[in-house]
Amino acid sequence: MNYNKILIIITLLFLLGCEQINQKTINFKPEKKYKNTGFTLVYNDGLDKIKKLDQNSLNIYHNQLKSKSTVKITNPKNGKSVIAQVKRSNAKFSNFYNSIISSRIAETLELDLNMPYIEIILVTKNSTFIAKKAKTFEEEKKVAKKAPIDGITINDLNTKKIKKEKVIKKDVFSYSIKVADFYYEDTAKMMVQRIKEEALLNNSKILHLSKTKFRVIIGPFNDIQALQESFEKMISLNFENLEIIKDV
Repeated sequence: MNYNKILIIITLLFLLGCEQINQKTINFKPEKKYKNTGFTLVYNDGLDKIKKLDQNSLNIYHNQLKSKSTVKITNPKNGKSVIAQVKRSNAKFSNFYNSIISSRIAETLELDLNMPYIEIILVTKNSTFIAKKAKTFEEEKKVAKKAPIDGITINDLNTKKIKKEKVIKKDVFSYSIKVADFYYEDTAKMMVQRIKEEALLNNSKILHLSKTKFRVIIGPFNDIQALQESFEKMISLNFENLEIIKDV
């Protein structure tokens, strides 16, 4: 009889131990990598109450990422990217912009200054990407401090050669606000209803990306003023990472 009791107690202790292990496994949450697409501000001396940003630097100002964070900034239009560092995390500027960047970065990425649209991704220090790019980043910083912002002009020595003018296709302004992705369609529908009631925006919709991925977006918008007004209304709902996505 005593043997059976001891056996039951040992079994219960074992099951409790397994339950604790399972709970720890379930509760574990991997670190989310910050990613955002949207419009940036290219620094100039006319920006009010913004501390001077070295125009030759590979530094940016950001409202959410910590100082000295390393980021990869990409121009989605041409695929060009650069490694930069967050110089200040407490700079005060409109949340409509995802960052303030230097002229050096804008020039390197060949941004359209009328619509400076970029993607920012936080890169962790222990990632393979940083390990490969660390040396290049340090070299780029040294070159950036010495090189002029105007860039390099290559003269065509063959005056007889006839150049064909490139036809530049005009970029049509068409952007939407990405609110969030949801696992359940019902949850996405609840978000659309909340946007209508609290932000007073009636142009939100759900994109069915897969069986378990439902994206809520607002738009599209054909001008930057309407886009910014709606974006600022959504900020009042305390969303941490609203994105502006280019409509294809």
